[in-house]
Amino acid sequence: MRNIFFVSIIICLLSCKERVKETLPIAQVPGEVLAHAKGFTLEKTSNGLTIIKVLSPWPNAQSGFTYALVPKNLLASITLNNDEYDAIVTVPVERMVLTSTTHIPALEALGVEDKLVGFSETDYISSEKTRKRIDAGLVKELGSNESINTEMVIALNPGVVIGFAVDGQNKAYETLQRSNIAVVYNGDWAEETPLGKAEWIKFFAPFFEREAMADRIFEKIEHSYNEARSLAKTAKQSPTVLEGALYKDVWYLPGGNSWAAQFLEDANANYLWKDTPETGSISLSWESVLETAQDAQFWIGPAQFTSYTDMSKDSPHYKQFNAFKKKQVFTFAATKGATGGLLYYELAPQRPDLVLKDLISILHPELLPEHRPFFFKPLE
Repeated sequence: MRNIFFVSIIICLLSCKERVKETLPIAQVPGEVLAHAKGFTLEKTSNGLTIIKVLSPWPNAQSGFTYALVPKNLLASITLNNDEYDAIVTVPVERMVLTSTTHIPALEALGVEDKLVGFSETDYISSEKTRKRIDAGLVKELGSNESINTEMVIALNPGVVIGFAVDGQNKAYETLQRSNIAVVYNGDWAEETPLGKAEWIKFFAPFFEREAMADRIFEKIEHSYNEARSLAKTAKQSPTVLEGALYKDVWYLPGGNSWAAQFLEDANANYLWKDTPETGSISLSWESVLETAQDAQFWIGPAQFTSYTDMSKDSPHYKQFNAFKKKQVFTFAATKGATGGLLYYELAPQRPDLVLKDLISILHPELLPEHRPFFFKPLE
């Protein structure tokens, strides 16, 4: 691959002798102002390069990453300082490897799902469109993200691997980088607001030179979300809500500044842990949860459970909550792909408007009487 790369450059140079190479840094023109996403920035150089800075690749990251995206027609005229960038990617990308299901909807929305050639743990993918490509052998299974099969990735010869990490320690990514495979970190999962996560479609767009399309897609999602939020504000009451469930005697539920809590606020609900400072989850005893939420009117997202019978078998404590007794528990775990992947984990970050409408229809059914649940459904 490297030899082909250099030969192509030489050919370009011979056929364009009068073109003068430029070396960055080049004056940058104003980049796109992101309205909600805090984890990355987009900038354009004066000669058409795209610079992506991933500021928060994972929570509490001490530093970020800078990537240069170079159009193919500029390869022969620009010399980049490799030390300034964590990866340099030629665009549009023809072959891409992904490592998170949250990346799938962005590619499909941009109409470039055919560029996906490899994925870590394909069973988690729910999308019917991408599952057909997996079944046809067009998307290769690469193992888990933490121990991705580097030999297979190298054989696939992708233009870029879009990775994620919880702490930046991934030896497999280091191996790929030493093999001249570009690895770009995506931090969409670290965003703390629904629209912030959704705006990461603009992160993917420059890899395929489809920025204008991404802008239009996000604008529609943002409008739909804000319209639903405004509708929720007209509700006469804010019902009390409990979230989460027990796991090995510890109850995990969203912190007050988390993505999930923001949904409930925008749905005009009174989330009983809304005043806690955490942006992730909170770990509590079941006794403390019962004390606070025994009389909660609704119970949203009880972990993996899809039926009251399963919940009762797992823990008798659940039966003490009024939301359980009155059959007001709603789950996203019942909406699965063909191989068991949860659609919520895959698509909800990209379509927060659908999540919000589900919640409004549950909490304020009079506001959306014709709405059909997409993610959240009543327990069986």
